[in-house]
Amino acid sequence: MAEEKEMAFLDHLEELRWHVVRSVAVIFSMMILAFVFTKEIFEYIVFAPGRVDFVTFRWLCQLGASTGIDELCVTEIPMKIQSRFLMGQFTMQLTASFVIGLVVAFPYVTWELWRFIKPGLHLSEKRGSRGAVISISALFLTGISFGYFILSPMTIAFLANYSISDMISNEFDITSYVSTISILVLSSGILFQLPVIIFFLTKVGIVTPKLLRGYRKHAVVAILIIGAVITPSSDPLSLSLISIPLYILYEISIFISAVELKRKEKRDLEELRADQQSSS
Repeated sequence: MAEEKEMAFLDHLEELRWHVVRSVAVIFSMMILAFVFTKEIFEYIVFAPGRVDFVTFRWLCQLGASTGIDELCVTEIPMKIQSRFLMGQFTMQLTASFVIGLVVAFPYVTWELWRFIKPGLHLSEKRGSRGAVISISALFLTGISFGYFILSPMTIAFLANYSISDMISNEFDITSYVSTISILVLSSGILFQLPVIIFFLTKVGIVTPKLLRGYRKHAVVAILIIGAVITPSSDPLSLSLISIPLYILYEISIFISAVELKRKEKRDLEELRADQQSSS
């Protein structure tokens, strides 16, 4: 009996290993592809949020012109990017390639993870989790887009224009620039998974809508702390840009939790009636 359990465990471990191998292979393939097109990626993707012609800045200028708030328009980003380390450019090329490879391959990695988990679920759990891969991938890509198009350019504009003395010029190292964008983008992608996490926690009975509503004030404080940690500038605008969407996600999570709880109670009631009918 013990040998059968050990074999079953080893079989699951072997299956997990192949899911991981395929996921890593896809990430590595996307990373190599990004590495090949490094110049285009840095020119049109990595360095784009640091230029005044970036789509976000153009939209803000249009908004400022239509509302009469000229301060919304970013007309200058006074910074220069340098490489002060011997391996700086090469290391950042690898970093940028890995991040882009991970982002592109994320839906596939999620699908592989779901393929491993799905056989162990009950039929009702499988039905209740339909569209999980699409939901997780969509929320991740939405968070990535938010981090890239909103959070990154606003943070760069603030830091580039921030000065405590005219004697100091902003010359950022490429490692600092790429690392900052990577952290902002990936952190946003992960944080946008909150509704999915709440959904599964509600499904297993750990979280309830009542609990989430009761800890709403605590959640606001936690969101502000997370926003302050994620945004290197910690200025009010950047803090608001990350905190407000996170709070909206929290409220959406409460709604999702309430819907899932009703479904769970309905399923439990149906199972109880079925058991009573079978016993009678």
